[in-house]
Amino acid sequence: MGEHFLLEMVDITKEFPGVKALDRVQLKVRKGSVHALMGENGAGKSTLMKILIGMYKPNEGKIIFDGEEVTFNSINDALDKGISMIHQELSPIPEMTVAENIFLGREPTFGKSGLVDNKKLIEMTRNLLESLEINIDPRKKMGELSIANTQMIEIAKAISFHSKLVIMDEPTSAITEKEVAQLFKMIESLKKKGVGIIYITHKMSELDEIADDISVFRDGKYIGTDTAKNLTRDDLIKMMVGRELNQIFDKPEPKLGEVILSVKSLTKQDYFEDVSFEVRKGEIVGFAGLMGSGRTEVLETIFGVKEAESGEIFVNGQKARIKSPQDAVKNNMGFLTEDRKLTGLFLPLSVRENMITVNIDKYINMGWLNGKRVKKDCEQQKQKLYIKTPSIEQIVENLSGGNQQKVLLARWLLKNPDILFLDEPTRGIDVGAKSEFYNLIFELASQGKAIVVVSSEMAEILGLCDRILVMHEGKVTGELTREEANQEKIMQYATGQAKMAKKLHVHNNFEQTVTANKIEIG
Repeated sequence: MGEHFLLEMVDITKEFPGVKALDRVQLKVRKGSVHALMGENGAGKSTLMKILIGMYKPNEGKIIFDGEEVTFNSINDALDKGISMIHQELSPIPEMTVAENIFLGREPTFGKSGLVDNKKLIEMTRNLLESLEINIDPRKKMGELSIANTQMIEIAKAISFHSKLVIMDEPTSAITEKEVAQLFKMIESLKKKGVGIIYITHKMSELDEIADDISVFRDGKYIGTDTAKNLTRDDLIKMMVGRELNQIFDKPEPKLGEVILSVKSLTKQDYFEDVSFEVRKGEIVGFAGLMGSGRTEVLETIFGVKEAESGEIFVNGQKARIKSPQDAVKNNMGFLTEDRKLTGLFLPLSVRENMITVNIDKYINMGWLNGKRVKKDCEQQKQKLYIKTPSIEQIVENLSGGNQQKVLLARWLLKNPDILFLDEPTRGIDVGAKSEFYNLIFELASQGKAIVVVSSEMAEILGLCDRILVMHEGKVTGELTREEANQEKIMQYATGQAKMAKKLHVHNNFEQTVTANKIEIG
């Protein structure tokens, strides 16, 4: 691991009223390395980072940075020493230029006049971006940038403080694979400059590519550190949650019923074409594929969010006319969307209010809301799904990602659909919460629900699904049974290397050609 460390956090303890958030934890980061921080939500990662950047003061312990023991009373203290953090929730000022955002409050001026020297500001920004191999015009408005480019600018801003250590919190949570590659290239560039990086992620697949060392935390305690090459994914999961990978996906034998959903030759121009598949009661069918392959759009079209150009949808053998989500709900469908915060939850509202949004008619009688029945049903869902919240009146924005996702699931369970679409159901939630969510999915399937899952996590698709359809560039290029499926086959179909690999004979005797897709462990 090396003897000289850029950062040493020794025996850090942090207590809040009634809670010991950190209990004598350790963290040592080498200069010019990427040190991944792993652990479930609530493991203590965020608290430790807030101590490091001066937001919290520890009750015990010491911090040694660049050979010197330090005490940070504010974020500015940490910045002055060369420590900066790029938060998961980016907050640029959209109407300002790239240059103005990077040097906000530190703009070059004409002498003592206080007037900003825009020419010098642009020149400073251009030199900074070129040194980091970022090809973005300093005069461009931040609001015009992609999420990935916004992150690049946030990294550049961090480096502009002459940072020796940069903390990145879930930096790839909302960017494409091409943009991820660009980010990783930049991280390598920073390493060569001797910058240390603390990298917080739930995506284990990223560790193989960029992590040098990995530290794991659980329940506010330090579990251990090792080099990335010495730790398998099974090792990491066991360290994070205290149990083996095969216990995460404890899938029971499926009990399949009749075909409940049949999709024939569905086409949506510019997104996908000629998609056909069937799902039986009690079956979990997965859609795998690279980002942009059309998986999400297939679900959105079936559910009436988008309108198909052609094709047919049958529910229980009857042709369904679905022109809107309301039509889909009438056909006993439910949909957990890809972005729970943008298109799923009403963040300022309570857990209770979020649970009943698609079920409000069920609780209204003679124009009055039956509050007693609402409370009873919502409390039952809270207990059934193990939603961790002090009250169903808690604002949903204050819950963890895993509990927010359970609130969405509770909404649909109150509606009791026969067909449930899950789009990236565990994105952004930790391994322990994922395990709970998987068990809920298995339970729903055992009750005879038909479930269709879109996921970009390889382990999730392989662990959950009875059958896997893989998409490439808007077409289904392959189908794999649970027994046939593995990562290599899925990747071949997902990248178009195994087009038209096999002819698929579906349950009502119509044929189609299909492919497979990629997924990453998360």
